[in-house]
Amino acid sequence: MLLLALLTCAVSGVAPAAPVHTIAAARQLPFGTVVTVDGSVSTPSGAFASSFFDAGFGLQDHTAGIYVSLQTNLGIAPRQNARVTGTLQDSFGLLILVPASPADVTLLGVGPKIKPEEVATSAVGEATEGRIVQVKGRITQGPLNDLPFGYKLFVDDGSGAVQIFVNGDTGIDVSRLALGQRVRVTGFSSQFDTHYEIDPRQPSDLVIVEE
Repeated sequence: MLLLALLTCAVSGVAPAAPVHTIAAARQLPFGTVVTVDGSVSTPSGAFASSFFDAGFGLQDHTAGIYVSLQTNLGIAPRQNARVTGTLQDSFGLLILVPASPADVTLLGVGPKIKPEEVATSAVGEATEGRIVQVKGRITQGPLNDLPFGYKLFVDDGSGAVQIFVNGDTGIDVSRLALGQRVRVTGFSSQFDTHYEIDPRQPSDLVIVEE
């Protein structure tokens, strides 16, 4: 059947469609590989612009997640289903998918709702990178001013602290946060240089938990 399809494409002059990878399979391929993936948008486009320096968005399927890096803000919201073709690249330790143009992002309607993966603070790392995760613990440091990029704080559930990076474009008010508070944090599992972090997407992603 594959040979017949290729012959048909050759006769018609139409190039065969690129195969669609699961995101987990795409993450195993070397940098520089051009891949096509499908998934549900997991972060609003442009939410991390203050530290990512782009207007991209997170994408997640049933196998894994990845960040799609674009300079153009397409106004994409979570739960939209998207098909993206791009090149796998490294951005300060974070694996990203870089489309050649906005035309390489196709919206396909509404995707499945992404349920945050509940993990220990110490478990945020390479295995969770690209996914939406959730942790609960106490603020052990911060919030620390890291403007114009945003603010950072550290949360520990007793297993080891994880950095929470609050980008300036998310609208999250960190002035209500204080050392020792118990919080629930949901966000994109990310990496910068040698450390892993969680990037909340919106105010409802960072909640003070009543004692």
